[in-house]
Amino acid sequence: METHPHPVQPSGFDPKHPPDPSLIDACVHCGFCLSTCPSYRVLGTEMDSPRGRIYLMDAIEQGKIPLSEKTVQHFDSCLGCLACVTTCPSGVHYDELIAAMRPQIERNFTRSLPDQILRKLIFTLLPYPGRLRPLLLALVPYQKLGLQKLIRSTGFLKKLSPRLAAMESILPAVPPGAFRDELPELIPAQGTRRYRVGLVLGCVQRLFFSHVNAATARVLAANGCEVVIPKVQGCCAALPQHQGQEAQAQTLARQMIDSFEGTGVDAVIINAAGCGHTLKEYGHILKDDPQYRDRAQQFAASVRDVQEFLHYIGLTTELSPLSDGPLDVVYQDACHLLHGQKISQQPRQLLKQIPGIRLREPIDAALCCGSAGVYNILQPEIADELGQQKVTNLLRTGARVIASPNPGCAMQISKHLSLQGREVSVLHPMELLDYSIRSIKPVLPR
Repeated sequence: METHPHPVQPSGFDPKHPPDPSLIDACVHCGFCLSTCPSYRVLGTEMDSPRGRIYLMDAIEQGKIPLSEKTVQHFDSCLGCLACVTTCPSGVHYDELIAAMRPQIERNFTRSLPDQILRKLIFTLLPYPGRLRPLLLALVPYQKLGLQKLIRSTGFLKKLSPRLAAMESILPAVPPGAFRDELPELIPAQGTRRYRVGLVLGCVQRLFFSHVNAATARVLAANGCEVVIPKVQGCCAALPQHQGQEAQAQTLARQMIDSFEGTGVDAVIINAAGCGHTLKEYGHILKDDPQYRDRAQQFAASVRDVQEFLHYIGLTTELSPLSDGPLDVVYQDACHLLHGQKISQQPRQLLKQIPGIRLREPIDAALCCGSAGVYNILQPEIADELGQQKVTNLLRTGARVIASPNPGCAMQISKHLSLQGREVSVLHPMELLDYSIRSIKPVLPR
C-alpha cells in the first residue's frame, strides 16, 4: 500500500484531531460500501458515498481543496449510520473518520445564517428536558384543538421552511408523563436481587417516551434488578456529538459520568440505540481530559443496552401471550445498535421468548430509516425517501407490531406509517416484554 504523501500545501484541517491519514489510506476504494450507504442509494453521487467522502478528506488533508460549501454538503449528507463499517472488507474505520470530520467542519466552516439559527435552536433545546418542557405546554393545545391538522393540511409550514416542517412532522402526541419525572430514584428488585443497575432516562426519550422508561424499569425489576435512577442526570450527548458540537458533547458527558458517580451499579442501562452508542464512546469523547479520561473509560465499559443486558443475564420471570392467537412482530434494526454496537440477535431472541410471537424479517433490514439523530430535520428530503422505503419494507412483512429500540426511529417510522395511511403499532421491545410480564394484552390496530 502506498504511504500517504506529505502535503505540498497546508492542510485544510486544523491540528486538533483531524481525520487520521493512516485511516484514510486504509480505504482501497473497492466500492463495497456503495450499495449499503443510504445517502448514496438516494442521491446516486460518488461524493455522497463513504468512498467519495474519504476521497474528499484526503484532498482536504493534502490542501488540494478547501472546506467549502460544496465539500461540506457531501459530509452533511452522511447519516452516520455506520452500515459501511459493517460492510467494508478492508476494515476501514469510517466511523472514526466521520467523527473527526464533524468538529473540523463546525470549527472551520461558516454555515449560512438560516442553518446557524436552526442548529442553534436544536442544540439549545433538544438536549435539555428542562428547557423543552415549558414549550411542550404550548404543544398540547396545538395538538388537541386541531391546529396541528390545520397547519399540516395547508402546507404553510413547508413553504415557510422545509426543515421546520420536518421537525413538526415527527412530533408525537405529548404524553402526560412529559411534564415530570415520575420514576423514583430507587426501584427495588422483585424477589432475590441479582444485580444493581443504573438507568439512563435520555432527553427525547424522557419527554415523549416516558412510558418506555417506565416499562424498562419494570422489566429490569421483574428480572431481579435493583434500579437506580439519578435525578441529576441529563442528556447523554448523542445529538451534539453526532453533529460535531464537540464542547457541548464533552460537557454533557462529564455531567452524565458525575450523575452516576458513587451509585455502585453493576451496569449502566440504556434503552435508546443512539444514546447507547454515544455512552459507549465516552472514552473517546473525553480522551483529552486528564480529569475525566479514566473515569470516562470506566463508565463506557459499564454501559449496556437493555436488550444486550437482559439477554446476558437471562429472563427469570414468567411471560404471557400478548394476544389470543399468534402475533406477528417485525423487529426494526436501529443503525446504532446493529452497526454501532453489533447488537442484532439479542433483541430477536428476547422477543421470541414471548409466547405466541412470530418474528418476521423485513427485506433490506440494515438500511437506515432516515432518522439518524436530527438528520431528518436537517436533511428532510433524503430522510423522507429513506423513511418511505423503510416503512414499505416493514409493512410487507404483514406484522401487526413494529418493535423499534430507538425513539428517533420510532418517530420516523410513525410519521411514514401515517403518510401511507397505515395503522400499525410501533412499540419498544421493552414495552412488549412489560406487557407480557404483567399479562396485559395491548390494544392493537386491526
